[in-house]
Amino acid sequence: MEIGFAVPLSGSWARPENVVHVARRAEELGYSTLWTFQRLLSPPDGHWGETYRSVLDPIAVTAFLAAHTSRVRIGIAVLNMPFVTPAVLAKQLSTVDILCGGRLDVGLGNGWADEEYAATGADPGGRGRRADEYIPLLRALWTDDVIDHDGEFYRVPATTMDPKPARPGGPPILLGGAAEPALRRAGRLCDGWVSSSRADLGTIGDSVRTVRAAAEEAGRDPDALRFVCRGSVKVRPAGAPDRRPLTGGVEEILSDFAALAEQGITELFVDLNFDQEIGSPDADATASMVRAEEALEAFAPR
Repeated sequence: MEIGFAVPLSGSWARPENVVHVARRAEELGYSTLWTFQRLLSPPDGHWGETYRSVLDPIAVTAFLAAHTSRVRIGIAVLNMPFVTPAVLAKQLSTVDILCGGRLDVGLGNGWADEEYAATGADPGGRGRRADEYIPLLRALWTDDVIDHDGEFYRVPATTMDPKPARPGGPPILLGGAAEPALRRAGRLCDGWVSSSRADLGTIGDSVRTVRAAAEEAGRDPDALRFVCRGSVKVRPAGAPDRRPLTGGVEEILSDFAALAEQGITELFVDLNFDQEIGSPDADATASMVRAEEALEAFAPR
């Protein structure tokens, strides 16, 4: 199982110098990927949680990471498709892929916040059908010499989009989502699946099996797919009787890594942004970086 690391994106530690430091240190230590996520807005009462109160834009951060790394892959988990048209997103991501030399991984999702749908002018109706049209159109924009698309939700008149991404065929697409239709869509159309921060890690293997089955039914090789787990790691004193997966002492968390690999997860990335003691605007940024250094060392690929 490959191991990645999420850069500072949320809260007080999400400063340019910290993003660069974590990215470069992760690359030095052999992590396979760096990760970001998307959150546009946050409710005034903060009931979505500390992590979502103050979040940098992931596309801008991936471009920034491209300038400060040379080997490690750079991923976004996830961008919400309904908030921007396929043509706009294709251009943005193609540009980032060029800037990072073909190292981009793209996670896509449908989003869940009514407030963000309203603020972006997105229509929440027919989300699944929209995704079924969106993903192939995004790939067409990355690969076809001439794009001419007139679908149920999107229209692109006969035009060209250049330059194409650095990676032939465009960046790998990983689909987020926990509902069975989303899991099956990942198997039919995408290069893999990425879990959310709220996934039940005890039963995540069920989601992996659903994606694999859908791929096989579509005539695709399920062994070629990637299964990525967002590891919402919280390092705490060991030995808690009611310990949750990925929370506790370092050795306890490493044992959880092994259990996830046994369930079919092929990649896991450590994400400290979802620890409210780190990914909050009220957290001590200096202390958060000390903890990040310790985590980078402790969970580095063996």
